[in-house]
Order: sequence, then structure tokens, then C-alpha cells
Amino acid sequence: MPTAKFVILRDKDGADCLEVKRSLQQKCQEANKQDALIRIACHEIESWYLADLQAVETGIDIRNLAKKQNVAKYRNPDRVANAADELKKLTSGIYQKVGGSRSIAPHLDLRNTRSQSFAVFVSGLQKILAIP
Repeated sequence: MPTAKFVILRDKDGADCLEVKRSLQQKCQEANKQDALIRIACHEIESWYLADLQAVETGIDIRNLAKKQNVAKYRNPDRVANAADELKKLTSGIYQKVGGSRSIAPHLDLRNTRSQSFAVFVSGLQKILAIP
């Protein structure tokens, strides 16, 4: 399909971001998809959720979670090495990777810049979709 856009999103998972991106770019080049948007979530996609505790509160129905947003580690969650574990602790074990992501994602604030990797991802999507 000529208008199809390819987006590759991958967790850093302890790997070297630049090496992961180079490897994915090489695979895209081999597949003749050089225009694919490639983004690496640092360290994990759960960092994006820690950046938007209101979305977590709404998505998985936990009260008073958003008020913790001003705790230092949630102001810059890309620094949290194991965001998935942090999110599980923060939600008393309620958060589960797949189901939690499906519940939280629709509530994420696309203007949120607490996670730089999220902001770069959103910016990349807006660019390939020509959204101002």
C-alpha cells in the first residue's frame, strides 16, 4: 500500500540505544523501508506511563495516583532503570504489561514532555502523519 507508514517502537531493555537503532535501520534498509519511523523507549515503555500518572490512574482505575507526579523520579522517568517494576510497586501489583498498556495508552497526554523518549516518539508520529 503506497500510503502505509511503518513505525518501529522498541524498549531499550538494557541495550545500547544507538546500536539497537542502527540494527533496526539496517533491517529497514534491507526491506526497502528506509522511511520507517524507529524509536527506542528509554528504558521501557512503562517510563512513559510513569510520566503520566493521571493516565495510569484513569486507565487502571486507581485513586490518588496522579498526585504522586511531583515525586522526583516521576518528573524524569526516563532515568528509572526498571520502570515496569516501579509501576507494579506504585500500583500495588495491579499493573500488568499487556492489559495495563491497553488500559493506560488511550489516556496518555500527547503533550506530556516528562519523558523525553515519549515526546520524541509523538513528534516523530506527528511528522510522518503531517500533523502540526
